[in-house]
Amino acid sequence: MANKSAQQNVTFLYEGVDRRGARVKGEASGKAPSFVRAELRKQGINAKKVVRKREINIGGKKKIKSIDITIFTRQLATMMKAGVPLVQAFEIVADGLDNPSMKELVLRLKVDVEAGSNFAGALEKHPDQFDDLYCSLIDAGEQSGALETMLDRVAIYKEKSEALKQKIKKAMKYPMFVVGAAAIVTSILLLKVVPVFEELFAGFGAELPAFTQFVIGLSRGLQAHFLLIIVIFVMFVVGFSQLKKRSQAFADAIDRLLLRLPIVGDLTLKSTIARYARTLSTTFSAGVPLIEALDTCAGATGNAVYRKAVLQVKEDVSTGQQLQFAMRATGVFPAMALQMTAIGEESGALDAMLEKVAIYYEEEVDNAVDGLTSMMEPMIMAVLGVVIGGLIIAMYMPIFQMGNVVG
Repeated sequence: MANKSAQQNVTFLYEGVDRRGARVKGEASGKAPSFVRAELRKQGINAKKVVRKREINIGGKKKIKSIDITIFTRQLATMMKAGVPLVQAFEIVADGLDNPSMKELVLRLKVDVEAGSNFAGALEKHPDQFDDLYCSLIDAGEQSGALETMLDRVAIYKEKSEALKQKIKKAMKYPMFVVGAAAIVTSILLLKVVPVFEELFAGFGAELPAFTQFVIGLSRGLQAHFLLIIVIFVMFVVGFSQLKKRSQAFADAIDRLLLRLPIVGDLTLKSTIARYARTLSTTFSAGVPLIEALDTCAGATGNAVYRKAVLQVKEDVSTGQQLQFAMRATGVFPAMALQMTAIGEESGALDAMLEKVAIYYEEEVDNAVDGLTSMMEPMIMAVLGVVIGGLIIAMYMPIFQMGNVVG
């Protein structure tokens, strides 16, 4: 029996943070990612990523995205609520999927379940698609005999999380797109249009206005070092991305900075609280012990400041302190979240109160995104008008001056 158990162990690669906040990575053996995470927690390591070594992307055709998992979960929950058996539900859902990789994943789950594996065990074989939280909730549903109810709850959680993610992307993409378009238009004007005017001005035989000379200087500099500027920009973007990925201290500093920025900080705060409350409400209502639920929430917050705060809350709660006081001691949770948590603990309806907190802050994020978009539109148009209009004025100033002299 021991040999059989040993044969089932596989090697996983992990990345995480130790007790001192230092980034660590390595290899560990276990039957599933959840076992590896549990063993690493005993060693004081909070694993953020656990993947099977040399695991090949399913299908190798099209990447499986978070939205694919969300749709799969909702469809499976709907099938099971309608009384369709799990294996048959896999077949029906797989037939309706457009992504070949996702279809192959669902069929693999079907094969594993047909072979006698429980649903949670089948999911744990695919940690890149189903995280520890997802597997834990499904396992809780199977253990309690209410899998269809739990699937519905997981589907709601995934849908809310996906909606929140899309709102944040919407807030960030719009100004980035417009600024990018402005940079392209400005570059075209400096590279193609300004040189034509420069040749025209060469025959004037008069000194050009200072503003026009400045723009011509920019044009010459951009023409001379265009490729170098592109290389430096690409290197900066890649370097920033790699540094954020490899240096936990740098990533934490960026997270702290985001919370302090005037407009982005408020949006980051609200989205983080919404994720925390939604995750804790879902896990706690599923029957997961509060300390384990808080451990899961730490990684789900998406921000280093709140990840550390939630881990501290977990430590305080494990010593017998009430959740509301542990949260208050961190000094990072807003008053509304603290008050609702206190009411939930006193009334014995913590999961319901946390869900209300999540709904409130999700609506706040929605309003903040709409407000940010409305505010950014006139600001961006004004900036575009000043930049492009300034370039045009700089080119026509010598012509206007010549007209005045002739007149």
